[in-house]
Amino acid sequence: MASSIRPSLSSSLRFASSHSAPRFCLSRAPSWTVVLSHFGSVSLQSQNFLLCASPLWRRNTSVYSCGKSGKVAQASKTTDHEKLLDWVKKDNRRMLHVVYRVGDLDRTIKFYTECLGMKLLRKRDIPEERYTNAFLGYGPEDAHFVIELTYNYGVDKYDIGTGFGHFGVAVEDVAKTVELIKIKGGKVTHEPGPVKGGTTVIAFIEDPDGYKFELLERGPTPEPLCQVMLRVGDLDRSINFYEKAFGMELLHKRDDPEYKYTIAMMGYGPEDKKAVLELTYNYGVTEYEKGNAYAQIAIGTDDVYRTAEAVKLYGGKVTRKPGPLPGINTKIMACLDPDGWKTVQKSFDNIVFWHTTALSHDLVYDVSIS
Repeated sequence: MASSIRPSLSSSLRFASSHSAPRFCLSRAPSWTVVLSHFGSVSLQSQNFLLCASPLWRRNTSVYSCGKSGKVAQASKTTDHEKLLDWVKKDNRRMLHVVYRVGDLDRTIKFYTECLGMKLLRKRDIPEERYTNAFLGYGPEDAHFVIELTYNYGVDKYDIGTGFGHFGVAVEDVAKTVELIKIKGGKVTHEPGPVKGGTTVIAFIEDPDGYKFELLERGPTPEPLCQVMLRVGDLDRSINFYEKAFGMELLHKRDDPEYKYTIAMMGYGPEDKKAVLELTYNYGVTEYEKGNAYAQIAIGTDDVYRTAEAVKLYGGKVTRKPGPLPGINTKIMACLDPDGWKTVQKSFDNIVFWHTTALSHDLVYDVSIS
């Protein structure tokens, strides 16, 4: 039953009951305050007092203030925000694939399969839209992070820009992989050797389109395609966004003052078992050129609608409202992080990995250019 409590003329009031009723204190405020709770409702009939509930009460309460017009306006959404953040942390998420454009699809497929040991998972041509896709990786799409290459008819070169960094691939023997890449005509930009300040052997190479790959020497791993590195202008802001909007975990953070950069590894599991997002901040650099080569990452989620709420709440921009795709039941939403990097979220409950050729690709990937 709803109850109404009238404050006394004193500036403070406390009450408690044998049923552990919540405590309140009253302080002066210029307008009415109405507190609505699932326990009932409490309303104050004075313009001179403000009701302040204890933390226990506030967890189950929404606070509203009434101005002289008598209209109720929500003054606090703390409870809703806490519930949303809690849901994000518990959401079932996985990095699905990374999308980028190449100038010669067959050439790139040959390089990835022969030099990096990937498999061509599927390929589709959409002549009416003048583009072709190829999906490559180290295992099926429903269980692995994979690459989606896009070739747009007649476009043989793209601008990678300064913001994209590299992809990471774990191999058992970096030196042997590098020798194979040299034989196949690949470009090695950093010879095999231990990473600075550590023991992990790494090397850097470039594919035929100029995309950089970091080869990391590891034992057998369930996710050889293990990293996507992007540069950001404010690392703490990006960490906060990916933690709260996408539910990623900060796996580790490393600062290198000698070379003036800091990196943060974000993901949904250990780096040796899951693909991760490597965010890099270069001292004093707040903006980068993104070019038109790299497109986006796709992430699976249980609910694209609630994900869109979290993205807007924590500094992102929704560029495609959540909802089902025309002709199929897969629900998606697209957004930009605070630096403008694009992510597509797909619902797990009805995700379709083999899209129909009748589906317009710009609704899903937005990877072609005119």
